[in-house]
Amino acid sequence: MSQAALVNPTLLTWSRERAGLSTEQVAKKLPVKPERVEEWEAGETKPTFLQAQKWASLAHIPFGFLFLRHPPVEQLPLPDLRTVGGVAPRRPTLELLDTVKDAIRKQDWYLDYLQGQERQPLEFVGRFTCSSRVGEVVEDIRRTLGVNPDVSRLDYDKYSRALISAAETAGVLVMRSGIALGNTHRKLEVSEFRGFAISNAFAPVVFINSSDAPTARLFTLLHELAHIWIGSSGVSDGNTANGREEERFCNAVAGEFLAPEDQFRALWNIDIQWEGNLAPLSTRFHISKLAIGRRALDLGYIEQGQYSRYYRMVLKSFQDEKGGAGDYYRNATAKNSPRLSKAVLTEAMSGRMLLREAGNLLGVQPAKLRTLASKITE
Repeated sequence: MSQAALVNPTLLTWSRERAGLSTEQVAKKLPVKPERVEEWEAGETKPTFLQAQKWASLAHIPFGFLFLRHPPVEQLPLPDLRTVGGVAPRRPTLELLDTVKDAIRKQDWYLDYLQGQERQPLEFVGRFTCSSRVGEVVEDIRRTLGVNPDVSRLDYDKYSRALISAAETAGVLVMRSGIALGNTHRKLEVSEFRGFAISNAFAPVVFINSSDAPTARLFTLLHELAHIWIGSSGVSDGNTANGREEERFCNAVAGEFLAPEDQFRALWNIDIQWEGNLAPLSTRFHISKLAIGRRALDLGYIEQGQYSRYYRMVLKSFQDEKGGAGDYYRNATAKNSPRLSKAVLTEAMSGRMLLREAGNLLGVQPAKLRTLASKITE
């Protein structure tokens, strides 16, 4: 008979609830009867070591946590800038916590890597504050990124890719993913957050939740870049109502960057249904119709309910059409940032870093690193 693991019943309940699992879900995965799970949590019986190890894996915690006297205190390691009805939202999910911690882990590695590269601090990080003029911040971001959609005749998709590439070239690590830690069963919910920024003078990070509709991500990118320009870190939901001061400021910067107010007001036709403005203005500003709707909301041409209904329609359409996982190597590069990926792969291919360590950092199987390295340099 297998030896019983002397786990703390309180930690069993804590870890299950933390991971959002029911007793039935845990029982099915182990597998045991739900009554057995209830007995363990009540302290009436103990799981075997193998069952306890499987439990820890299901709950996404270190096995040793189950033997602690009290649950560890966990906090979001970034300021929480999200608001729901003007008050702070419910506690962050495990998926959000793990995603933020993973981004910080990668940023820490990159900062260590830069120490041997004789890099200088990035002058644009924290150059402005929330008291600065929105137009000045917008112009500075434009100068730094150097992307002009009118001159290059960029459509929406090319414009988005060009801005991400320019941000990376400027020194920002742009990470994009819709799942936590590469686990397709751990989706990042748009209803919880759309992105976050980690300001740092040498290695600023912008994360975009790619579970969101593609047409909404460009606004999130500019919103999070605005956070970097004012030296602010935090998790954002991009809400226009009841947001904190810095959230409102970053929304204003993103909106002005994508569709300058003076030009927008001159082109908006108040004599037609508001949806009729979306297509022509989308073409004029090289952004999505959803982004035009967002700008119309911010400038008072439509109400929150109108925009929310339109956004939900676009998001549902994206979710309904979403197919397979896509290209493995392209996704791996996006979730880690091209700049960081190249740095890690350079160290690994030169032998200065073990393939196992590189694979662990990037969340890529070591056997696929050489292929990833060849594709990322194409």
